[in-house]
Amino acid sequence: MRIVGIFSASTAMLAAALFFGGCSGKGSANSQNKNGTKPSVPVIAAQAEAKDIPIELRNIGNVEAYATVTIRSQITGQITKIHFQEGQEVKAGDSLFTIDPRPSQGALRQAQADLKRDQAQLVSVRLEFEREKKLLESSIGSRDVYEKAEAAFHALEAAIMADEALVNKAQLQVEFTSIRSPIDGRTGNLMAREGNIVKAPDDLLVTINQVHPIYVTFSAPEQDLPAIRRRLRETKLSVEVQLSGEARALDDPANPPRGELTFIDNAVDATTGRIKLKATFPNADNVLWPGQFVQTTLTLNTLTNATVVPAQALQSSQSGDFVFVVRPDSTVQKRSVVAGLSRAGRIVIESGLQAGETVVTDGQLRLTEGAKVTTHAVTPQTSAKVDSTTTPSP
Repeated sequence: MRIVGIFSASTAMLAAALFFGGCSGKGSANSQNKNGTKPSVPVIAAQAEAKDIPIELRNIGNVEAYATVTIRSQITGQITKIHFQEGQEVKAGDSLFTIDPRPSQGALRQAQADLKRDQAQLVSVRLEFEREKKLLESSIGSRDVYEKAEAAFHALEAAIMADEALVNKAQLQVEFTSIRSPIDGRTGNLMAREGNIVKAPDDLLVTINQVHPIYVTFSAPEQDLPAIRRRLRETKLSVEVQLSGEARALDDPANPPRGELTFIDNAVDATTGRIKLKATFPNADNVLWPGQFVQTTLTLNTLTNATVVPAQALQSSQSGDFVFVVRPDSTVQKRSVVAGLSRAGRIVIESGLQAGETVVTDGQLRLTEGAKVTTHAVTPQTSAKVDSTTTPSP
């Protein structure tokens, strides 16, 4: 009885091993069909394409006004009229404020009256001077009297020059009663209202920001500075921006704001190892606003007719990067490649692959060299999912 029990247990274990071994072999890639051939492995494949790929530097930037002017009164007086609304766009030369002109106009009339009085006196003093001069030349007059007449004449000439200066100053004070915009721009918050007394030059009235054009300031690593300077000597460098947060709704993804790199700082920040850059944007549609944070993309160069494959096609091993290439006979070849830039879910293959060849993008784990495959094209839903989860490298 003991021998029979041991034999029965051994038989059961052997049967179970044969059963599970048969099940595991049935799903293997090395299993064969009934006719003795290996079954093809279903994979998803895509074709390598030749595209122009931009070489880009991406950073966070800050929008700055092209010019900022703080408006203050140059004379002390009462505001009698404000000629604009807060937030309104104004042109250079537009009237902004009127300061009560009456005190300045009175000072101007006083200066003009003093000038006329001294000019009238100058006529009499000049005649006296010329008469004493003739008498002295005829040896009739006294030199002492002549010198006094000459001194009085020159003193009155100087007084007239001072009067003219006072008239000009008074005229300037009258002009200062009308405050005009020095630039094209948009007005900010009003700091004074009609009826307020403003003290020159302490009191701030309003700030004007020029937003057409506008600056976007950002930075780049110092190791990229030589390439940026070299390309800037050769051609103009384009900069694109993308808005963040709710402001993105104002942005057109197909036509983002585009500007031109116009400034490279004269020193690298020693604490961050980055160099400050500025790009100028026309901003005709007012999408950019001073103080905004935006995503900037500086295009350094463009790779022409680069071979591009989906990022999922690239595999890595201890010997380097490789892809599975689908040959015309539906078998795959494991081929070593050199990968380059990565952008928007696509990778540039610098060598080892030609445009037009088909590569496997999904199902590589079941493949070996020479395996037979059944290919399926990438669906738009799959492509959209891949693009949305891929982070472009800077």
